[in-house]
Amino acid sequence: MELNLETPALLLDEARMQHNMARMQERMNVLGVAFRPHVKTSKCLEVARRQLALGARGITVSTLKEAEQFFAAGVDDILYAVAIVPNKLDHALRLVRAGLRLTMLVESSAMAAEVARHGREHGVCYDVLIEVDTDGHRSGIAPADPLLLDVAAALTGGARLKGVMTHAGSSYDLHTPEALAAMAEQERSRCVDAAERLRAAGHACEVVSVGSTPTALSARHLDGVTEVRAGVYVFFDLVMAGVGVCETGDIALSVLCTVIGHRPLDGWIITDAGWMAMSRDRGTQKQVRDYGYGMVCDADGNAIAELAFNQANQEHGVLQWTGDIVDLAARYPVGSSLRIVPNHACATGAQHPFYYVLPQEGGVPRKWERFSGW
Repeated sequence: MELNLETPALLLDEARMQHNMARMQERMNVLGVAFRPHVKTSKCLEVARRQLALGARGITVSTLKEAEQFFAAGVDDILYAVAIVPNKLDHALRLVRAGLRLTMLVESSAMAAEVARHGREHGVCYDVLIEVDTDGHRSGIAPADPLLLDVAAALTGGARLKGVMTHAGSSYDLHTPEALAAMAEQERSRCVDAAERLRAAGHACEVVSVGSTPTALSARHLDGVTEVRAGVYVFFDLVMAGVGVCETGDIALSVLCTVIGHRPLDGWIITDAGWMAMSRDRGTQKQVRDYGYGMVCDADGNAIAELAFNQANQEHGVLQWTGDIVDLAARYPVGSSLRIVPNHACATGAQHPFYYVLPQEGGVPRKWERFSGW
C-alpha cells in the first residue's frame, strides 16, 4: 500500500476498529449491563461518536480536559475516573454549572469531605463514586475496610454518594482464559460486596461500575453490576494480544515509518520512528513474547518475523535483522515504508496529534484529530 504520507504517521484501520467496538458492545448487551467506554485511549471525538452510536451510555475520561472537550462536542454524561483533588474542583464546578452530568471519584474521607464542602460553598451537589480496590493493583478502598463507610458518611450536603467503581488492572498480567475469568469474577464480586456493605449501612448505591478490557471480555456473568468500562479494546495492542483477548490481526493502530539508513555489518535498518513515535512503553517485556518497541510489519501490515525492534533513540528506530544474511539495503532501501504495531495503544497514540484513518471502503486516508495534555 502506497500512502505517500510524511512519517512517522499514526494509522488507524477503520474496519478493525469498527469490528472491535461492535464485539465489545455486543458482549455488554448479552451480559445485560450498560457500557461506558473509556475514551482516554482514543482522545478522539470521531471514535467516541461511533461508540455512542453502537449503544454506549455516556463515557469515561481520565482528565478534566477530556471531559471539557467531549462535553463541548455534545457528550453530557461523563465519569471522571481518577480520584479528584482540591486543585481540580473549580474546573469540575465550571463543567457542572455549564450542564455536564459529571461524576467524580474519591478514595479518602478527607477528599470526600472536601468535595462536599466545595459543593456546599458553591451551591451545587456533586455526584461521587467511591473507588474500590478489588485486586491490589492500584488505588481504592478494600471492600471490607471500615474506611469505606467513613468516606460514604462524609459525602453529605454538597456531594451525593452515587455508587462504587473498580478497575482490575492486574488483569493485564494474566494470559489464560481461566485466570482472566477468575479475575473478572473477583472484580465483580468484590465491587458488589462493597455496594452491599454501603446499602446495609443505609447509603444509596445505585451504580456498581467495573471494568478493564481483559475482564470485560472474560466475565461469565455480571450479576449486581450496573455498568462496565473499557478503553483499549477499541484499538487493541500487543499487550492485549499477549493477554489473550485479541489476535495481532485485530490491532487497529500502527505507526508508518520510513527507512532512513542501514548498518550492514550490524544487520541494522534505521527508521524515522524512535521512541517519540512509539512511546517508551515496553509492556510486552513481561509477556511470553517480547516485541521490544513494537511488531515490525511491511507497508501493508504483514509482520516481518526476522526484524526485531529492541533499540530506539528519540527519533531513530533501530531494527535488527535476525534471519539469514541478506542485502538489507536492497530489500529495504532508503525511502521504503514499514509499519510498527504498538505495545500500548494509549501510550503510542499520545505521541501523535491525529490519526490517518484507512477507510473501510478503501481510498484516500482521512485525518481525525486527537488531543492530549491536561
